[in-house]
Amino acid sequence: MLNRLQSVRERGWQTIDAATYAQAWAQFGGSLATHPLVVERLAALAGIPVRYLGWEQAGELVAAIPTWGRYLALSKDVLKQQGKKGLYDLGNAELILPAASDAQAPLRHHGRYLSELNQGRFSGLKAQAESLAMARTPEDLSKKFRYNQRRELRLLEEAGGVVKPVGEFSSSELAAIYCDLFQRRWGFAATGAERMAEVIDLLRELMIGSVLLLNDAPIAIQLVYRVEAPQWVSVEYINGGVDPETRAFSPGSVLSFLNTQSAWEQARAVDKPLRFSFGRADREYKDRWCNPVPVFQA
Repeated sequence: MLNRLQSVRERGWQTIDAATYAQAWAQFGGSLATHPLVVERLAALAGIPVRYLGWEQAGELVAAIPTWGRYLALSKDVLKQQGKKGLYDLGNAELILPAASDAQAPLRHHGRYLSELNQGRFSGLKAQAESLAMARTPEDLSKKFRYNQRRELRLLEEAGGVVKPVGEFSSSELAAIYCDLFQRRWGFAATGAERMAEVIDLLRELMIGSVLLLNDAPIAIQLVYRVEAPQWVSVEYINGGVDPETRAFSPGSVLSFLNTQSAWEQARAVDKPLRFSFGRADREYKDRWCNPVPVFQA
């Protein structure tokens, strides 16, 4: 029965290897959660093998997907089924699967938060009720808003605040800072806290952003990862932590300003549009930074 269901789901698709999938991603693009390095390393951490599938037209590979059974790889549902819920945190990451713009490959594997960029590349997508929060361009933020962010940064620096790039910290230091500030901000442990240092180390080369310190103590951090595709840059802001006792300085807002501005500068330096996702459009503060964009499910 299972084999029959798999054959129906994979009809027209063929098995490919990880190297071929990586070539497809490099050619057609994708997002953080479909990046070959991310898929390979997090799947290995979970101990769940990835089955890569390719779709051909006229003998040419035009689409590729990484799968876990009937789901797209790295699915939270599969982690939960396997008793590994919360092993790592990718938030509600935007999924862009590698495919030619007009491939129309039938997507029969379950996935959520599939980007609008998948339209035309895949068929079988259904509109999802939720939206993703995608960072606005700097010009799309009001002058007053930008002025206030710069003012808050200046006030923080005048009080002894320091901005340090994440590259100045080890993976274990970043994990400890994040888990501590998250716990203090929300009152419960961060998703994936137990293996956080290991996950950050696995994805270290993709991590961007800064850490805010006041009197040498970290007061704000965000987990932000960046991958560059041929036609765009994909950035995911997974989650963050702040010291609630420094709320007067708005450290979370200051860090969002620094991290988004830096990402826009990097994207514009390589002349590519930026897709900086704050995850699901579910909190009021995201409305200040982002526009809601439609997403799909399969």
